[in-house]
Amino acid sequence: MTRRKIQIKKIDSVTARQVAFSKRRKGLLKKAHELSILCDAEIALLVFSSTGKLFDYANSSIQQVIERHNLKGDENELHKAGVAEKTRELRQLNEEELQGCTLEELQTLEERLERDLSRVSKTKDERILKQINALKRKGIQLKEENQRTKQSLVHEQGQSSESIIICSSSDINPPQDCDSSDIFLRLGLSLLK
Repeated sequence: MTRRKIQIKKIDSVTARQVAFSKRRKGLLKKAHELSILCDAEIALLVFSSTGKLFDYANSSIQQVIERHNLKGDENELHKAGVAEKTRELRQLNEEELQGCTLEELQTLEERLERDLSRVSKTKDERILKQINALKRKGIQLKEENQRTKQSLVHEQGQSSESIIICSSSDINPPQDCDSSDIFLRLGLSLLK
């Protein structure tokens, strides 16, 4: 005998309805029991028949499950209230809901803005100082590299008959024929030939 798909609607016959309720109630309670064992879930199931008779299942105390549900509901309500308050504060910060604020609320908002502005300024100053220090380190590295380059040029050209004059803005006493704002390298005539 094959199962036929039944249409989900209220069964008209009272006797057939009671038989279907009895069979499906047992199946529902069995599935609830299996779910609690397989998934280690806390389950409380309450079913009232059309005659008002109560059928229940719980793998722990029904009262504990209901209390836990109520606590969860309270937490959700507190969370929603917190979100609503933060949304209101954000609108106030964006100057959208300032009309209904009291003087104390406006003063509190002003203090908060001043604290936030101070925190932002401090963070900005710290980042600027980091950048300045990084640029100073880079400058020192470039000066050292420049000094090494000068020394290697002097060493390489030390055997030529003409002298090499190197001028830079970092020299303390640049020669008279050098422009102190630019870096020049004047090579001897023998190198140019």
